[in-house]
Amino acid sequence: MNADRWLADTRTSYDTVAVSYADQLREALAGAPYLRAALALFADLVHAAGGGPVADVGCGPGHVTAHLHELGVDAFGIDLSSVMIDVARRDYPRLRFEVGSMTDLDLADASVVGLLAFWSLIHVPDEAVPTVFGHFRRVLRPGGPLLLGFHVGDESRLKTQGYGGHPMNVHVHRRQPDQVAAWLRDAGFTVEAQMLIDPDESVPGAVLFARRQS
Repeated sequence: MNADRWLADTRTSYDTVAVSYADQLREALAGAPYLRAALALFADLVHAAGGGPVADVGCGPGHVTAHLHELGVDAFGIDLSSVMIDVARRDYPRLRFEVGSMTDLDLADASVVGLLAFWSLIHVPDEAVPTVFGHFRRVLRPGGPLLLGFHVGDESRLKTQGYGGHPMNVHVHRRQPDQVAAWLRDAGFTVEAQMLIDPDESVPGAVLFARRQS
């Protein structure tokens, strides 16, 4: 798939649904105890690494970034959608948010102590994942923790309607944790833990903890 095409489709789709998406997801973590536990563990790992800036890549409307701040993490958000970033800045004006792409992160080498990509890899096609993970490794300090969340499965589907009934045109990729872990190892990460969430649901989720090798 052409990189410019899928990035443009993703940006336009989330520009369209940003306000509705924020309204639906603002309190989502309140009903997700296992995700909150994963974020709490990630915060502990960041503190144990000495603290410092943490990038929430694909932050959407910023609710996870804000939750990390409540846990004492110096988190900032990056998202492809400028409208998502506008919503995040509106809802969390004291936090830092900026427009950017995980395929070409505009961050200095080894400039963040931790990195989070929570269900923001789901629109990245397989062939682009190694590039994304390469950027994740580049911007992380050696030994820095990485937390990923994603849909589990073996298929991709085209999403044509989204939050609030607005039109979208994005592919949603479901992946097995072992495949994601293999990509991470190839990119220079050590995989430390993974957890399957809602395994009896039609679309389970997974969280995966990794660390940049020195």
